[in-house]
Amino acid sequence: MNPDPIDAVAIGRNEGARLLACLDSLRAAGLRHIVYVDSGSTDDSVAAAKARGVIVVSLDMTVPFTAARARNAGVAALPEGGAHIQFIDGDCSLVPGWIDKAASFLAANPAVAAVCGRRREIAPEASVYNRLIDREWDTPPGQARSCGGDVLMRRAAFDEVGGFDPRLIAGEEPELCVRLRQAGWLIWRLDAEMTRHDAALYRFGQWWRRSRRAGHAYAEGAALHGAPPERHNVAQTRRALIWGLGVPTVAILGALLHPLLLLILLVWPLQIARLALREGNPVRATFLTLGKIPEALGVLEYHLSHLTGRGGRLIEYK
Repeated sequence: MNPDPIDAVAIGRNEGARLLACLDSLRAAGLRHIVYVDSGSTDDSVAAAKARGVIVVSLDMTVPFTAARARNAGVAALPEGGAHIQFIDGDCSLVPGWIDKAASFLAANPAVAAVCGRRREIAPEASVYNRLIDREWDTPPGQARSCGGDVLMRRAAFDEVGGFDPRLIAGEEPELCVRLRQAGWLIWRLDAEMTRHDAALYRFGQWWRRSRRAGHAYAEGAALHGAPPERHNVAQTRRALIWGLGVPTVAILGALLHPLLLLILLVWPLQIARLALREGNPVRATFLTLGKIPEALGVLEYHLSHLTGRGGRLIEYK
């Protein structure tokens, strides 16, 4: 057992059996307090969470929802005295032993604010999209620039930088990590199993919306922290605009001058081939390249909402 009190904040909506597995895994980890933040579920998520004895926070859904706002609300509901917080999404469950490994690492490394491990899909074979996401979670161990939604974080570090930015509709975890690093903290990725995730992505439209949301997050992150030396999300935003908007626009406009200029689009299969050689995975290379189109749309969507002052609207894919 760990001497430092550890709490947990889980967020979700209509997760059903996945939420029950999530909460049961948190209870099995022997955590001090568990908070579940519900964002307007129409199933029995709230009742099921209360039946398991966890603290339940039901968000006011008249205020625009963001995962960042939900996590902040969960932290605010925690009793005082916790040293660390395990954040987790409601469609994930903790791997046994993760808390002990992560907490021991934080105890031995006082400069580290947040530690994450391997999030793994429970059904990568169920669809090509699940396989792509499982590969996305497989980040290199060691010092990292950011973490995802599943992470063990020092409460003191979280409070020091003001928590998550509730305005962000996506990309709130990397943005928080930017501020943590600017405050002198480190982020670490352990070579250890952390959580099991159920992406449940089976349709092209889901993948498209998820990629669009990523583009929105890239653009918003770059707007907040894109200046040197951080350059947060600048490269990702630039790639989305070049490959997802620039190439097709130049090809189509060029074709008005001469039909052969449509051959500019051949840079796409060339890019796919280049990435396939680098990644050793032609399918992933194809989706990485095609994904730049919805990412570019997400970038444009962010800038349009920013210019009009409307604020970003949540882009859901489940």
